[in-house]
Amino acid sequence: MRLQSILRALFAAWLFFSFAVTAGANERLAQGFTALPAGAKVVVMPMDVELFSMSAGGVLEPQAEWTIQALDNLKAAIRNRSTQNGAAFNDFMGEPDLTIDEFNRLHGAVGAAINIHHLGPFKLPTKEGRLEWTLGPEVSLIKQKTGADYALFTFIRDSYASNERKAAIVVAALFGVGLTAGVQVGYASLVDLNTGDVVWFNRLIRGYGDLREPGNAKESLDALLQSFPG
Repeated sequence: MRLQSILRALFAAWLFFSFAVTAGANERLAQGFTALPAGAKVVVMPMDVELFSMSAGGVLEPQAEWTIQALDNLKAAIRNRSTQNGAAFNDFMGEPDLTIDEFNRLHGAVGAAINIHHLGPFKLPTKEGRLEWTLGPEVSLIKQKTGADYALFTFIRDSYASNERKAAIVVAALFGVGLTAGVQVGYASLVDLNTGDVVWFNRLIRGYGDLREPGNAKESLDALLQSFPG
């Protein structure tokens, strides 16, 4: 377990420094947005979470049971979270339909683009460092469904070395070869449901954490929402 944690940490550090150039607090906020208005309603969208095991050869294999456990742990953690200015987190009620699934997939793509082109090294000159990304005005459908002012989107992928992978890591280490043991990657975005604009964004890239355990899942969520503007 210790070896796995060390290797995950090293790989995550490589990822982080590969994509991190500057990431000050202001870079995580859209221009003109500083904090949630008092009393604002925030709907927590169905979380886009998937956990994987990593085979001896490094192939990621989806683990449905782990994913269900992680979702339960993350939902419990966010229900117990309160904002500083009275804004309320409300679960998205009902079963997600195709429209909601499409918004989640869109957020995964936009989050990846923000990670690379806003917080990462491949910045877009036309944006001049501004957090200027949007999911489009169509997200007003979420406002109509929920009555919320903002939506919190969450995307997390996490992977863990299988026993075979751990054995491969040990053997490879004997020959001076480093193999990865999984990494935890996540994005979170606060979206204005009147405009579709992303007004706050944060990411998580690291080699430790275990969403399968309630306490560790809460710690991961706290880290992802560390700079949440409310």
